[in-house]
Amino acid sequence: MTRKKVKLAYIPDDSARKATFKKRKRGILKKVNELSILCGIEACAIISNPFESEEAEVWPDPERAKEVIEKYSNSSVIDESKNMNQESFMLQRIAKAKELLKKKRKENREKEMLLSMYKYMKSDQELPDNMTVADLKQLDNLIDQSMKDIEIKMVLEDDDE
Repeated sequence: MTRKKVKLAYIPDDSARKATFKKRKRGILKKVNELSILCGIEACAIISNPFESEEAEVWPDPERAKEVIEKYSNSSVIDESKNMNQESFMLQRIAKAKELLKKKRKENREKEMLLSMYKYMKSDQELPDNMTVADLKQLDNLIDQSMKDIEIKMVLEDDDE
């Protein structure tokens, strides 16, 4: 039998709230213990009890929790660079997007040149005056590459026959 989905809302009944607190606290401490054992990590949990004025409950013990917190607080800048924060994640994404943009611009430029080549070869028109030397060199390379591709296709067709 499956459990019903628990509605997450404040529990107005004090006794029900205390019972839920105790059960959930036990579950959280169990999960932290399992996480520590299964993943081989240092972990601690600090849970304050709103029903008793005692100190907060600390797992595994206050001294060990203090060591874990100090170790994390005193971690070096090198250790922090291993952890991905939102800023470094966004910077990494921006760098990838810029590389992709650069690649797409290059592809578009090659397609424009290819289109120009076909257009001017088909209509026997002269090249426009606004083409730069770099454009002409790129067009020349494109024509050479197209000629090589045609020669390769012709050789392959001759071999098939």
